[in-house]
Formats: sequence, C-alpha cells, structure tokens
Amino acid sequence: MANKGSQDLLRQEDWLAVWIGFIIIAIGGLAVLTGWFDFSALKFSTWSWGEQEATKAVALSAQIGQWVFWRKLIVTVLVLGVLFTIGIKLQGEKASKYIPAFLALFVVAIIVRLVSAEFTLNRYLEWAFWALLIGLLISNTVGTPAWLKPAIRTEYYIKTGLVIMGFSVLFSNIAKFGLYGLGIAWIVTPVVIIFMWWFGTRVLKIDNKPLVITMASATSVCGTSAAIATGAAARARKEDLSLAISISIIFTIIMMVFEPMIIRAVGMNELMGGALIGGTVDSTGAVVLAGNALGAEAEQAAVLVKSIQNILIGFIAFFVAIFFATRVDRTAGKSVGAGEIWNRFPKFIIGFFVASLVASFIVQPLAGGAQVKAINSVLDQYKNWAFVLAFTSIGLDTNFKQLAQQMQGGKVLWLYIVGQVFNIVLTLLAVWLLLSGVLFQVPVLDTFK
Repeated sequence: MANKGSQDLLRQEDWLAVWIGFIIIAIGGLAVLTGWFDFSALKFSTWSWGEQEATKAVALSAQIGQWVFWRKLIVTVLVLGVLFTIGIKLQGEKASKYIPAFLALFVVAIIVRLVSAEFTLNRYLEWAFWALLIGLLISNTVGTPAWLKPAIRTEYYIKTGLVIMGFSVLFSNIAKFGLYGLGIAWIVTPVVIIFMWWFGTRVLKIDNKPLVITMASATSVCGTSAAIATGAAARARKEDLSLAISISIIFTIIMMVFEPMIIRAVGMNELMGGALIGGTVDSTGAVVLAGNALGAEAEQAAVLVKSIQNILIGFIAFFVAIFFATRVDRTAGKSVGAGEIWNRFPKFIIGFFVASLVASFIVQPLAGGAQVKAINSVLDQYKNWAFVLAFTSIGLDTNFKQLAQQMQGGKVLWLYIVGQVFNIVLTLLAVWLLLSGVLFQVPVLDTFK
C-alpha cells in the first residue's frame, strides 16, 4: 500500500501538478529574493499597430524587436515545456508525441496572448475569452488534428496554474478587510452553492449532479478555478467542465461590462460597488477590470473581496469530496471510509493550500510584503500561461453540437441565470448591511491598504 502511495506521488496528474507548481514557485522566489537571475516569463505589453496610441500602448514592432522579448519567450517555453514533458513521461506516456504537440499548442497560446493584448481588445475582453474563442474556432471549423491531441490536457495545466496561484492567496487579506470581507465573501458563497444545488437537483431536476455542483461553485466563487477544483472533487466529466467554464466566461464578460455601468447609474458609492463586483463577477481578472471602471477605491475593494473569496476554493473542494463520497455516490448499505474520501479529494488543492500558507506565514513575515508582491509578479505570468494553455485546450476539445446536447433543454442555462441573480441579490444585501453605514461603521480605505 505504501509502495502504491509513493508511486502515486510521481505518477498521478494531481501530484505532478503540485510538484511542477512548487518548482516554479521555488525558482521564482529564489530569483527575486537573491537577485541572481531573471526568471520572468513573457508578457505582452498592451500594443497597437502604429504609434497613434503611443501614450497608451507600445507598438508591436517595438516589443518583438527587443532581445529581452525573445529571451523571456525562450525561458517561458523551456520551463513549461520541460516540466510538463517530464510529468507526461512519469505518467507513462510518450514524450515524443507530446513535445511537438505542446510546441504547436504553445504557438496558439502566443497568438491568444498577442490578440488579447491589443489596445482596443484589451480594454474589454481578457485573454481567457480569446483562448476559448480561438480554440473553439479551430475545433469547430477545420477540426483539431489528431497529432495535437496529446498536448490537450485542460486539467493538467489548470491544476498547475492553481498551485502557483495559491502563493498569491494571502490570509493577511482577511485582516485587511476584516469582518466586512468575511461577511460578503464567506457567508454569501456557501448559501449560493446550497441554493443552486437545491434549485438544480430539486426544481430543475437535473440528473447530472457533478455538473450542478460544478456550475454552483463557478457561479459563487471565482469561475473557472473553482469549477476545476470542485469538478475534480465531484468527478465531473470533461464535457461538464467545458460547459460550466464556457457559460461562466460568457456571463463574466457580460457582467464585467454592464455591472459597473449599472452601479454608477444607481449612484452606489465606490466602496460598496467594488465589494459587489468582487463578490459577484466570477473571474479575478474581470474583477480587476470591472472595479477599475468604477475607480481606484472600487478596484481595491473588489480585489480584496475576491481574494478572500478565493481562499474558499480548497475548503469547498474538500467538503464537496466528502458530500459526494458519503451522500451522492454512496452505494446503499455500504459504508464510506476515509480512504474513499482521500481518493476522491483533488490532491492539487493540497498544493494550493501549502503555497498559500508558505506565502502567508513564512515568506511574508520574513521577507516582507514587497518581496511577496515581487515574487507574485513573476509567478503570475507562469500561472497565466498555464491557464491560457488550459482554456485553449478547452476550446480545441469542445464541439458546439456536444455543448448543445448538454444544455438539457436550457435547464443548465437557467441554473446559471437564476443562481447568479440570487448571488447578486444576496451579495447586494450583505454589502448594504456591512458597508452602507446604517448598521456598522464604514471602513476607511487607508485601513486596508
């Protein structure tokens, strides 16, 4: 048994995502803390075709004409390519098939990052949308070639990205917004999940329960990241995950654009508006953009609420694993032991927690918040590249006809819409109770900078 456990540590995708994430975090931290070398991954600055936007964007030719651009590109593809290939080899698959497929997928990912960084497009839609869209266009037109499929590994990439993301989820954020953030993020979120579970299984009578819980967590927490974690705990199918993420991204775009407009139109102040955005807009990147549209104070409040909410990802995955093992998937007359719960629990969540704890209680106290921020600025791009590879893989592996069949006559869409409306109403109530000044003293921005 112990031998099998030790083999799992080097062969299971979940554990390999943990080790790859830890290696990147360790190298990134060493690079920043010592200053011995530059470990920065490639990031396209906002660009334009010409110089007419010179004050707001850098001309594309100016970026790609610099040696530092190509150096960072080489570092990025080598680090991710080597680590992911080693993981593939340890899983018993052929590296000779994976390497050319990965390089081709990475080229598509470069196109995604390039398109999403264009000045006009960058103002409205983040890279997650373009990754999904470009992948869908390829898969539903010319079709995804068979030789590319060895590299299409959505969960492998996003699990690694989530482990890296764990380093940015600091428990100190709870102290920054105190009970205000906890009330908005931690009380509303579980209530929304329970409501959507009830609505999906009892009212809409959706038989696919892993899809219901995956959609509920995506709606109430942070979209794709929560969907991946919860979907793994509930053993959702790949098609369920693709559907939940696709719907989440579409509505995230809509909310990112229109929610700030509505908040401004009704005269809500920046602090309340930002907190509402942080609690209801799914993607963290979209939260930043939507909050920024309202103002600096709104952006900070939105990011803090979303950061506090993100801490719940691991806890929710843990409880979903227990719930599905002991209730949903339990065989009548058969007891469920701790072993079954452990087998079901997504191991990469352990990596997420460990990375968060290390950043919060070791690196930040010893090196300071500025150094943690510097490390995260490096790690953030590796996380983003892993996520771009994942979202592109979703698109390349998704067929519109299959998505339509999974909609169950529109029930899944109604699940999201009703759940999100409930989420907005409940979050708005929490925001008003905590931040309007009617019941509690309104926090001053300086207290949580």
